[in-house]
Amino acid sequence: MRGLRKGSAADRPRTSRWRRHLLRGVILGVVVLVLCSVPWLWTTIGARGHTYGEADAPIADVVIVLGTAVAADGRQPGERLVGRLETAAELVRTGRARVVLVSGDGGGTSGDEPTVMTAYLTEKLGVDPRRVVADPFGLDTYDSCARASEVYGVERALVVTQSYHLSRAVTLCRHLGLDVDGVAARCDGCGSGLLARKAARDYFASGKAAWDAFRGRPPAVRSSVNPSVRDALRS
Repeated sequence: MRGLRKGSAADRPRTSRWRRHLLRGVILGVVVLVLCSVPWLWTTIGARGHTYGEADAPIADVVIVLGTAVAADGRQPGERLVGRLETAAELVRTGRARVVLVSGDGGGTSGDEPTVMTAYLTEKLGVDPRRVVADPFGLDTYDSCARASEVYGVERALVVTQSYHLSRAVTLCRHLGLDVDGVAARCDGCGSGLLARKAARDYFASGKAAWDAFRGRPPAVRSSVNPSVRDALRS
């Protein structure tokens, strides 16, 4: 019995240390969660009242379509990109927008996003080529918004992307001085698993978005003023 009591006493410091480590782990987890949630809340609150479905979208001269991966052949848009382009084409067809600015990575790992987007809009969806302007240096959401304002002179626009990305896109564009409303793109074939993964990715991506906005990061590629959007509106 005496030996057992000694063993129990010896276990107490180890148990106490384990509890302290557990408490520190819990506190660290809470801190990380709060730090990640603040930027997400910023993007969510910033977009409140400025997101719409396709059917009730407001009117603007320009609709900005944000790029994403093209298909494996490098010549066709991927499924999510098709949804964005179909939504933009419908906005033009119904008179809610007049010019489409496709913004993506012209040298992306999956292919030339703006070229593929332009071809699909004009050849497959029947949008007048004179109404489509391509920005090959929209390397991410922040760059697409910044360049739409700084390079193409856009002041008022609709921005089209899938729902899981929409709040971040709207908040960034508005922070950068664009008067934008977001329109949720079609996402045919997007299963619940994919949507959950994309929503989780966007939750963490909001941290980079907030940091870029806070420090006023310039776009990765600086260009002189391009009158293409203004010319397209005049045509």
